[in-house]
Amino acid sequence: MPVGRIAGAFGIAGELKCDPTHAGRPLFSPGAELRCERGSDAQMVRIASVRAHKGRLLLRIAGVEDADAAQAFNGAVLLAPRESIPLQAGEYFDDDLTGCAVVGADGKAYGTVDRVEHYPSSDMLVVGGRLVPMVAAIVREIDSQKKRIVIDPPAGLLD
Repeated sequence: MPVGRIAGAFGIAGELKCDPTHAGRPLFSPGAELRCERGSDAQMVRIASVRAHKGRLLLRIAGVEDADAAQAFNGAVLLAPRESIPLQAGEYFDDDLTGCAVVGADGKAYGTVDRVEHYPSSDMLVVGGRLVPMVAAIVREIDSQKKRIVIDPPAGLLD
């Protein structure tokens, strides 16, 4: 499962700017091993150090000692086994929601979740090209086992 994306090199000492996922953030610690994929290239990397900086994480990967070596990781995705990612109550993986049937509290069918998009204000379910905010006032029930999401959309949201 994706737990972060490398957004570029930081400074001259080989640090990397990382945008972690919310659920994956706790996995970033010195000594952690993650799978790193960039295009068709994949390798295991070990985190040498990590520190927070302006909402991002700054990472050092073992063996990456300068900005030139760090630049090779730009755009890479960091992954971890699904079972190693801790989820809190009410948290879901995007894959768990994709494909779920979306129905109204009145039983009206709205379609299925095409994907989940992440915005600063809230995560959004994309249902037939329309955005459904994942907020308690709209999303009433999620049953990822039965692949069903019950919503109570305000007038005009899905019309």
